[in-house]
Amino acid sequence: MTTVRLNSADPVSFDTDALIVGFRSGPEGPHPATGAESLDAAFGGRLAATLTAVGFSGKPGELAKVPVFGAIAAPLLVAVGLGGSAKADTTADAETLRRAAGAAVRSLAGTARAALLLPAESADQAEAVALGALLGAYGFSRYRTNGEVKEPVGDLTVLSANGADGSDGIAGRASVLAESVTLVRDLVNTPPSDLWPAKFAEIAEQRGGAAGLSVEVLDEKQLKDGGYGGLIGVGQGSVNPPRLVRLSYTHPEATKTLAYVGKGITFDSGGLSLKPSASMDWMKSDMGGAGAVLGALIGVARLAPKVNVVGYLCLAENLPSGTAQRPSDVIHSYSGKTVEVLDTDAEGRLVLMDGIARAAEDSPDLIVDVATLTGAQIVALGWRTAGVMANDDAVRELVVEVAGAAGEGAWGMPLPEELRKGLDSPIADIANLQPERWGSMLAAGIFLKEFVPDGVRWAHIDMAGPAFNKGEPHGYTPKGGTGAITRTLIGLAERHASI
Repeated sequence: MTTVRLNSADPVSFDTDALIVGFRSGPEGPHPATGAESLDAAFGGRLAATLTAVGFSGKPGELAKVPVFGAIAAPLLVAVGLGGSAKADTTADAETLRRAAGAAVRSLAGTARAALLLPAESADQAEAVALGALLGAYGFSRYRTNGEVKEPVGDLTVLSANGADGSDGIAGRASVLAESVTLVRDLVNTPPSDLWPAKFAEIAEQRGGAAGLSVEVLDEKQLKDGGYGGLIGVGQGSVNPPRLVRLSYTHPEATKTLAYVGKGITFDSGGLSLKPSASMDWMKSDMGGAGAVLGALIGVARLAPKVNVVGYLCLAENLPSGTAQRPSDVIHSYSGKTVEVLDTDAEGRLVLMDGIARAAEDSPDLIVDVATLTGAQIVALGWRTAGVMANDDAVRELVVEVAGAAGEGAWGMPLPEELRKGLDSPIADIANLQPERWGSMLAAGIFLKEFVPDGVRWAHIDMAGPAFNKGEPHGYTPKGGTGAITRTLIGLAERHASI
């Protein structure tokens, strides 16, 4: 496991295997960021010229590795670009620091120790560097047997003269956030043969219980007896039956309660409305919403803000078989409303509708559901930006703001009333899909809104793209599971603790 600490030592003499240094770009070439003045002096002022000679300009995320020839104690220097500086590094953007730290640490896989000399003039900046470094050190090699995988950097030190004040708290908080995200990444990357609903529930019991959460698991019989028609309907085609997991964190001084509901489809074939094979190989990630809720609840329990938080993991496996639900079936939801299933591949909203209705019984001040819900989210916003919808404009803006502060891309989207008509059913209260493709991300949000009781504030986060990185690693984001929205949920809990 990678560890991080803060230290105010001189970077020139600090004993480490690699020293990561931030550089700004400018009209005259790259120049060391704040805090690296003594380092530049150790190279006789020639470091920037050396970097320019190898084509390094200091643009965000750019990397260059240079030998030091004994100028400093570390045998290797890694320059990482921070981009141009409008004023001073005291205003350095936290996400720029996180991404730079993550990219540099990721490039050093196979190295035992690394130190980071990036702008860390404040506690927030020091935490950003520490968190980015820890997230960049992630690796998933559970199934590799060839021995060729390089282990992530194991020991990280953030060099910060000012940010080192209260460093135990800074490093500790960064570690909690990183470990929560790491858990989600591991779950998303785990093949569905090793992560079915009951197994996911078992992990939630173990990890949640160890963090001090109260955990309750409903099996398929309890779900059927309790009227959870969405979960039963989606899961009835699989030999691995569904589960509903309730996690609870309470604080004796709390005045607010949040409820998080996560979509947990451990594998989504589309059911009888079968997906094309090219769209199926990464559907192990369709439980990313439930993963984010689990990771967030564990993080909240460890950080202990003065707020109550409950989380619901809506777990099912969506497979075709002789027992699978059929297009045109009508199911009875936990709320009592009936739903005509027009497409069994629009299954996420069916498990979420039960989770949302159950969460409302906890009398929360806010319900937030998180889901890899629609391909339309990727069409509209791309792979890195989640869509946020809500039944309250202020709630939508709050979620987007908190996500932005956490460095997780999110964009507010509307819920146009005219799209509701497309969900009309001739035989049930509502259909699970509108007949037209246009606005289908929004229509999915409108469907979920139908199961939120009047007077309850609610937000929906569609993170179909951000939950899984199919491309190359970037910044602190690896290929595969990303752990997206976990930090946003923790941030929302902390924000409500201060209201």
